[in-house]
Amino acid sequence: MFARSIQRQSDDVFLVDHGSLYLALQRLEENGSGRCENGGVSDNNRRARFYKLTAKGRNRLTDKTAEWKKIAGAMARILGAGESEA
Repeated sequence: MFARSIQRQSDDVFLVDHGSLYLALQRLEENGSGRCENGGVSDNNRRARFYKLTAKGRNRLTDKTAEWKKIAGAMARILGAGESEA
């Protein structure tokens, strides 16, 4: 479901493989940035797992978001500069 949510929110730009997503969630757990809680059984008879960011994970997300916005802004300026020269 989470992979489909990412795809939908990005207007189909980001297609996330379920295997890659769960490996990333496991890494978050291993480095203390996230934790997993077991839930009930899903409709397809599989145990549901819920992932949450820890305080460390939220701080890291804030830092990485600011870093990404800085990079994205620089890229937008570079790409925009090329348009005015055309």
